[in-house]
Amino acid sequence: MKRSMFQVYVRGSNGAVPFYQKAFDAPLLDSYLNSDGTYYHSELDVYGQILAVSEAMPGTAAETGSVMQFCLHFEERDEALVRKIYDALKEGAQVHFPLGPCDYSPLMADLTDRFGVRWCLFAC
Repeated sequence: MKRSMFQVYVRGSNGAVPFYQKAFDAPLLDSYLNSDGTYYHSELDVYGQILAVSEAMPGTAAETGSVMQFCLHFEERDEALVRKIYDALKEGAQVHFPLGPCDYSPLMADLTDRFGVRWCLFAC
């Protein structure tokens, strides 16, 4: 296998890509635009992993599927980074578990961001 990629389909990908770039300090590695300026496909480097962001087009396969969650597991020494990411993602998000301790981590959060992507962040 060459690589793995985490693909999300969102409405408003032209806003989502810069949002995720800022949240994760993620460089944009590759992109292809639709005629309306949204992303047909984009690839962001999120700490060595590829987050692909594309526009959810009505009536396509991107409109189907089950709820997924992307979990980013950091070292305990990276608590400041987890706080920074959480602060960026929580803007307009539905927070399911606010940043704080849980049974398995001294610092964990669970939220669905304003683009409908669910994230679990933790450091331990």
